[in-house]
Amino acid sequence: MMRTEAGSETATRRAPNGDKDMLGDTLRDVFGFDAYRGGQEAVVTRILGGKSVLAIFPTGGGKSLCYQLPALHLDGLTLVISPLIALMKDQLDFLIDHDVPAARLDSSLTREETLRLYDSLHAGRLKLLYISPERLGNERFLQTLRRQKISLLAIDEAHCISEWGHNFRPDYLKLARLARELRVERVLALTATATPGVADDIVKAFGIAGNDVVHTGFYRPNLTLRVTPCSSDERQALLLSRLRDRPLGPTIVYVTFQRSAEEVAAFLSGNGLDAKAYHAGMNSEDRNAVQDAFMDSGHMVIVATIAFGMGVDKADIRYVYHYNLPKSFESYSQEIGRAGRDGRASTCELLACADDIVTLENFTYGDTPGPEAVVSFVRDVLGRGDVFDISIYELSNAHDIRRLVVKTLLTYLELQNVIESTGPFYSEYKFRPQKSSKEILAGLDPERAEFLRGVFRHARKGKTWFSLDVGEVSERLNEPRERIVSALGYLEETGDLELQASGLRERYRVREFPRDMNGLCDALTDRFQRREENDIARIRQVVEFVQHDGCLTRRLLAYFGEEREDCGHCCRCEGLRVQDLPAARRGSIGSVPTDQLQRLREDDVVATAQGALDTSRQLARFLCGLSSPATSRARLRGHPLFGALEGVPFHEVVACPAVQSLACTPAEKH
Repeated sequence: MMRTEAGSETATRRAPNGDKDMLGDTLRDVFGFDAYRGGQEAVVTRILGGKSVLAIFPTGGGKSLCYQLPALHLDGLTLVISPLIALMKDQLDFLIDHDVPAARLDSSLTREETLRLYDSLHAGRLKLLYISPERLGNERFLQTLRRQKISLLAIDEAHCISEWGHNFRPDYLKLARLARELRVERVLALTATATPGVADDIVKAFGIAGNDVVHTGFYRPNLTLRVTPCSSDERQALLLSRLRDRPLGPTIVYVTFQRSAEEVAAFLSGNGLDAKAYHAGMNSEDRNAVQDAFMDSGHMVIVATIAFGMGVDKADIRYVYHYNLPKSFESYSQEIGRAGRDGRASTCELLACADDIVTLENFTYGDTPGPEAVVSFVRDVLGRGDVFDISIYELSNAHDIRRLVVKTLLTYLELQNVIESTGPFYSEYKFRPQKSSKEILAGLDPERAEFLRGVFRHARKGKTWFSLDVGEVSERLNEPRERIVSALGYLEETGDLELQASGLRERYRVREFPRDMNGLCDALTDRFQRREENDIARIRQVVEFVQHDGCLTRRLLAYFGEEREDCGHCCRCEGLRVQDLPAARRGSIGSVPTDQLQRLREDDVVATAQGALDTSRQLARFLCGLSSPATSRARLRGHPLFGALEGVPFHEVVACPAVQSLACTPAEKH
């Protein structure tokens, strides 16, 4: 994944220098461009001038150059944070092929590749390092970063920092504090989907000045937006006819489910088209093979779940079809933005089916924790003392709340100033020496050698691995935990031992114990309720867009705060009138007889699944086919009633008298 020796000459020859001529040389010689695209020069100039910047560019607007180019003219490391670095393969391949010393650090690397990466990092040869935000929860990696000079922190998908954005990720809220702790010199926040409110959240978090927000606008004149209402029975045939009737060209078909990707790809392939599926359920080798084939093809159709396209640098994508409704304007804008990056005319068509509305809304309802879950969670966390540590995994299982929602709850408690994170740690380390103790300690000064001897003495020997409880060793040696972890990490990076960590836990301290526990729980429940309402509103905005009788391009841009005249080339501007959405094939609560629901409580499998179906919200998730930690642990996905009401709106199921009567606690107010 990395080439550093040849690339080190490229990096040192140009860094550090903000000279305009040298920047032009790098732009041409390394990246192959004779000129900047809109907004790029303004961002690069500000970054090299030491300023933090928010860059709001449309998808395909050239955001990556805004940190790649400055990275070669700064004298430290550029750390790039992206939520899906596994999908940035093309970007990394390009950099490596052009002798730019860049790498990504993720679980796909072998031990040898990881050691080479750390060696290049410590030697100062690495200029760009891509990581996921979750990597910052690794205490060994944080220790490594604290020894680095980080000249630039580039945050891709920066809209994830906004609690009220379409893709809030709790890990992103911690980035601003971490940037200060790591003494990062400047920050570049990048997004293609920031509404004015989300942009304000990003600017406040990172202290970005108002005149250092570079917004190029979202309008892409070469994209023709089309909407075609259809029933679920018509959809496959309609897609096939579109692909056959239009000139061939690289095509992405976006679907909601992994199984849909497989089914649609098989249907298209069976009808003579070069079509392949792509989704997270495939192994990495198969995904990479599909992506490579797509990159090399001038006509291939890739049927993919929404993640595909991030980091894919293919300029000639001629068509983007939404087989399923997108969940928000932000998602839609990002996905259609992958078409026509070469500036040539491209078509983006949404096959609008009303059946998708219930599916998308049910996902949103299913993620919201009920008030009982919030109360039990908060009382558990705040009952652990003034200083405590927790496992996200254990809390998720204990309270039947998805892990991402557990992280969100903890983040909300931090925002309420109830608790404060003091950092992640692993409860246990295992190591396998690659050399004898004598060889490992040779060359160290006497004090460090004696310290390591003490650490090794407290290790428990297994068959091939030694185990260490770092907290226990810290107490026995009267040494800071951080010193022990740093020493183990250093020995791993030098190749003296192979290291494994397990039992990730998060440390917190209580800042202010709430005087009104019930009031706090009500406030948290209300906060989730507002998020749920916002997400449902986003889905309904997409439905309104489908039925909008004016210019579709203008309507989409208005959502992001950009005012324009009618585009003149979307299907509405071309004269296609609004058509009604065919009625959804929705299910009925009556499709599951009341006596079957009553017998659910007597079911032996359900009886042993303690805590899985106690509340009306849990029961509604189960009947709508929405998994949770408890149903997965109890293997209830195979139960005949799991998903029996999949086509029924969640809010109707949770309010059903039969479901309420089954719940062990009163039905949640929805």
